[in-house]
Amino acid sequence: MRKSAGIALPKGKLGVLTVGMGAVATTFMAGVDLVRRKKSLPVGSLTQLGTIRLGKRTEGRAPAIHEFVPLEKLENIVFGGWDIFPDSAYEAAKNAAVLSHEHLAEVKKFLSKIRPMKAAFDQNYVKKLTGTHVKKARNKYELALQIREDIQKFQKKTKVSRTVVIWCGSTEIFLKPHAVHETPESFVAAMKENHPSIAPSMLYAWAAITSGVPFANGAPNLTVDVPAIVTLAKQHGVPICGKDFKTGQTLMKTILAPGFKARLLGMDGWFSTNILGNRDGEVLEDPESFKTKEESKLGVLEFILQPKLYPGLYGKIHHKVPSTTIPRAAITKRDGTTSIFLAGSDIPCR
Repeated sequence: MRKSAGIALPKGKLGVLTVGMGAVATTFMAGVDLVRRKKSLPVGSLTQLGTIRLGKRTEGRAPAIHEFVPLEKLENIVFGGWDIFPDSAYEAAKNAAVLSHEHLAEVKKFLSKIRPMKAAFDQNYVKKLTGTHVKKARNKYELALQIREDIQKFQKKTKVSRTVVIWCGSTEIFLKPHAVHETPESFVAAMKENHPSIAPSMLYAWAAITSGVPFANGAPNLTVDVPAIVTLAKQHGVPICGKDFKTGQTLMKTILAPGFKARLLGMDGWFSTNILGNRDGEVLEDPESFKTKEESKLGVLEFILQPKLYPGLYGKIHHKVPSTTIPRAAITKRDGTTSIFLAGSDIPCR
C-alpha cells in the first residue's frame, strides 16, 4: 500500500530558476509580474483562472483553484536562472519580440534586474547555437557541481525557502536510454568520464534533485526519463515532471484526437506543421534536434488513439510533423497547418 506524501503549506518566498532565459522563460517571468501587478489577466493559467467543482453541479459550489488549494502567491515568486548568453531577461525578451511593446515597457524595470548565471553548455547537443556565457570544467560531473553551487548561492542571496528548477532551454539531439542511465552510481561515473549519453539537461536535473529541489522538463529531451534520475528523485523525496511544454501543434492534437476517439471516427492521416521563429526554429533546423521533437509529437496520437486496440480505425495512420522556420517574419511559435484525413473521406478537415 502506498504511503500518502505530506504536502507542506507554502511559507516564505519561492525561487524559480529557469535553465535558459529566451523567449519562453522571459515571457513566463513577464506574465507573472504583469499579473501580480494587475496589469494583465492570467489567460491560459489553470491555477489562476480555473475553478474546481465541489459536490453536485446544481449546488453551485465552484471556488477558484488558487483559493481552494494552498498554492504559493505570485507575489512571493523570485526568478533567476542560467543562459548561454549574458543578456538580461529584459534584453532577451526584447530580442525575442514575443511581448507587445506596451507589455515590454511595463516589465522593463523588473526584467532588467534578472541576469543569467553562466550555463553548462555543449554544442554537440544543440548544434545550431554557439554559447558565449558558459561554464568551464574538466568533466560533466564538475559542471553539475557548479550548477548545484549556483542553486545554493541563489537560495542564500534571495532568502527563498523553497526552489524549483525548470528546463526552458532548447531541444537537445535525440538520445536513447543507455546503460549509464541505469543507476545513480553509473550516472555519476558517466559524468566523470564525459560520457556522450549524459546531456547538459541531465546535469541540471541531477544538480537540482541532489539539492532537494524539484525539476520540471519543458523540452522533449530524455533528461528525467531514465532510471537513475527517477531513483535519485525517490531517494531525495523530490518531484520530477515534464516532457515538453506542449503549447503548439501537440496541444491541438491532445484537444482534437480525444474527440475523434470518443466518437470512434477512423483516421487515415494527420499532417501538421509548426512555423517557428526565434532560437526554437533555429535549433530545430538541425535534424538531430528535430528528431527529438518529432518522436514526442508522433507519440501523442498513438497514446490517445490506441491503434493496437483499434487497428481498423487507427492502425494505418499516415502521420507527419514537419517544421518550418521563418527567422523574423514569424517570431512566435504557431501551428501553421493541420490537415486531418478521416477514414472514408477524401476531403481533409483543417
